[in-house]
Amino acid sequence: MRSRSIALVGLAVVAIIASACSSAATPVPGLKIGLVTDVGTLNDKNFNQYSWEGAQAGATAIGAQAPQSAVSSVSADIAKNIQSFVDQKYDVIVTVGFAAGSDTIKAAKANKGIKFIGVDQSPCLDAAGVEDPTFGCKGDAAALLPNLVGIQWKEQQPGYLAGIVAASISKSGHIAAIGGTAAVPAVPNYMLGYANGAKSVKSTIKVELQYISAAPDKAAFADPAGGTAFAKQLLAKFTDVDVLFQVAGLTGNGVLQAACDAKIYGIGVDVDQFLSTPDTAKCTVVSAEKKLSKNVSDQIQKVKAGTFKAGTAKLDIGSNDVGLSPFHDSASLITPATQKLIDDAVAAMKAGTLKACDENAFGGCNIPK
Repeated sequence: MRSRSIALVGLAVVAIIASACSSAATPVPGLKIGLVTDVGTLNDKNFNQYSWEGAQAGATAIGAQAPQSAVSSVSADIAKNIQSFVDQKYDVIVTVGFAAGSDTIKAAKANKGIKFIGVDQSPCLDAAGVEDPTFGCKGDAAALLPNLVGIQWKEQQPGYLAGIVAASISKSGHIAAIGGTAAVPAVPNYMLGYANGAKSVKSTIKVELQYISAAPDKAAFADPAGGTAFAKQLLAKFTDVDVLFQVAGLTGNGVLQAACDAKIYGIGVDVDQFLSTPDTAKCTVVSAEKKLSKNVSDQIQKVKAGTFKAGTAKLDIGSNDVGLSPFHDSASLITPATQKLIDDAVAAMKAGTLKACDENAFGGCNIPK
């Protein structure tokens, strides 16, 4: 009996050792995913943060290890951060923001074995496969760079809906929008849609459209104090403006603060800023929203599933990837008549009978000269 017990103990020990060796030899499951931020911070309560949350959700959905992030303090950091993930042999690299587009194209071209997901980007190449700064885009990006997908949205559509809201709740008939820079197409897309949506409600409404910076720099997207100062200057000049739409990332959070300080209505951008920016929730009526987290997560899951499709994923209201956030505490401002205007505009955009702006060949807005 004793010898049988010793034998069983021996077998158990062998089993434990074998199990431990097997466990040690088993690689960490799933893909290695890295995210490179746009200029700013990871917790910007806007584009970087929600893209990061999408990367985390995507990793969880496919059973991958937790993704890693690299923060870009200035534009020059973007290429360095991408290369760091390349050197560490990451499988998927997510880059955030229009400003990262060029560096992402270069990295994807040099590293065909890595999948790249460019948020707010649309790879534009000439016939030789070289990035085309003139935006002629005669090369087939999907064929020339089969490992890169750019996620873009028709921002003019949620912008248009936000404009309907702004015109409907304005008592003065004078509203405004402040953008980070016109150099990033998403910004004027939102703002031109906003102006057109407002004018669809009141043709005589006055709409101020102003930009903080000429470049996609820190002042444009990562300076809340600067956003507050810029907005206060606008409000001092146009004292009857009573609705203010921000399209400036973290800088825009300062714009919302200025709206709250002036006791006027604010409209957020990209994400539901009533939730993401609680300090200004009291005056944030609604946000013109992209489904950022979902869209980044979806692309990561496509990599794992083998359904990754290169080129540009142009997302719009037809696939419910853009729209308005809930109205939360401001729901009482939205009358049945205003809600009907919103619903009718959504239906018309989905049907293709309403364009939120004069669209160019890439689905964005032509900027009036």
